Amino acid sequence: MDTTQLAHFLTVAQVANMTRAAARLNLTQPALSGQMKRLEEELGALLFDRQGRGLRLTAAGDAFRRHAAEALRVLAEGRASLGALGALESGAIAVGGGATSTTCLLPAVIGRFHAAHPGIRFTLREAPSRTIVEGVVAGELDLGIVTLPVPATQAGGRLEITPWIIDELVLLVPPSHPLAAKRRFRWRDLAGQPLIAFESGSAVRLLLDRQLAEHGVVPSVVMELRSIATITSMVAAGVGLGFVSRLADGGERGLRCGDKPLARQLAIVERADRSRSADRC
Repeated sequence: MDTTQLAHFLTVAQVANMTRAAARLNLTQPALSGQMKRLEEELGALLFDRQGRGLRLTAAGDAFRRHAAEALRVLAEGRASLGALGALESGAIAVGGGATSTTCLLPAVIGRFHAAHPGIRFTLREAPSRTIVEGVVAGELDLGIVTLPVPATQAGGRLEITPWIIDELVLLVPPSHPLAAKRRFRWRDLAGQPLIAFESGSAVRLLLDRQLAEHGVVPSVVMELRSIATITSMVAAGVGLGFVSRLADGGERGLRCGDKPLARQLAIVERADRSRSADRC
């Protein structure tokens, strides 16, 4: 049994005449009669009573007509849904990233994508890179924006990793701080300084801790936060010094590192075994 056979059955049921139905379907009458006979044999039920030159549905035929019509309707809706997905007219995308990605990068990207494909629904998750990678591997997220490198134990050949942009970190200082008059800082300037840091275990925090250790600097961590806006506010209130992405700072107030630019590679990660819709971002 196939969809063509079902459609031909519905035409015969509607026209109630094999010859006229065959003409409408551009088939010979024997070919259409053979199709209906094979359908009856497959179902094990008589679908039509022959009355003179016409046909009348049996009780079994009438019941099957309703199911056949519903089956073709559902299949048509399924094809339409798949077509909408392929054309990015409907569907959902789950994306994850750190504070910089979700605050500074993804809004503009998603905004342009949404303007072109308003039927796509987005879910956005903010979390550390390690958590984002776990979400992508588990299939909870379609895409993730993370800081490289991704630990080999997490990637394990399951991820497709595409480098995206280089993000530079800058140092924010309170307006009254001696460094406020400078445009650059050196790591030795941070010795003993109160530091508002990103939370432990985050990619940015690991990068900063590594740089501080390499330069023999021991700051005084007075606060650990995830929010870029909160770090900025706490620095402005004089609580301490804090690092944020230059993308968040806009290059206006942050001090760049005078020893060597403090930068990280951001990348897009997705499951290597997952197919994409056409033209997917």
